[in-house]
Amino acid sequence: MPKTIEFYFDFGSPTAYLAYKRLKQLEQQYSCVIEYKPVLLGALFKATNNVSPAMIPTKGKYMMMHDLPRFAKRYDVEFMMNQHFPINTLPLMRGAHAAIKMGCFDLYCEAIFSGIWQTGKDLGDKEVIAKVLEENSINANELLSLVQSSEIKESLLVLTQEAIDRELFGVPTLFLEGEMFFGQDRLDFLEERLMVSS
Repeated sequence: MPKTIEFYFDFGSPTAYLAYKRLKQLEQQYSCVIEYKPVLLGALFKATNNVSPAMIPTKGKYMMMHDLPRFAKRYDVEFMMNQHFPINTLPLMRGAHAAIKMGCFDLYCEAIFSGIWQTGKDLGDKEVIAKVLEENSINANELLSLVQSSEIKESLLVLTQEAIDRELFGVPTLFLEGEMFFGQDRLDFLEERLMVSS
């Protein structure tokens, strides 16, 4: 029976992007199942008094200039630092829940992650979001309308609260068989677990 990896993420995190790309590779290699859990990173930070590494100047500079490019090279994935970072991802994360309802979640994730971290688009701008959606054959009017619905807003809140209740303090956070792994740089430990059971 395939192992299921729970993946809590926010599109605004470059490390979540790298984890997303690496998980796609692991999914093929080990026939595992990725359970995507889009949450609001800002709410996790607020609940735990945490801050983004990018907000610590020397740490942020190191991460952006050295750490992230190293991992992108290791995973053999495209990556560019977005000049619009940090991006307000509230509409994007609600959009992920709307995409689930519309049945285009995989397409949506690829479009948004690639738009931010491969082509450097300003996806804090709703007009840019709409354009990216249409370019990827997603009905922008329908999705952006759903984003404003109470059902979708509540869906994001519920999943984010689930993350807080599970003591998440940031993303990417992953669970495999109940064990928590924080950060894309811990995926080697997760892969070891997959190797044992494959």
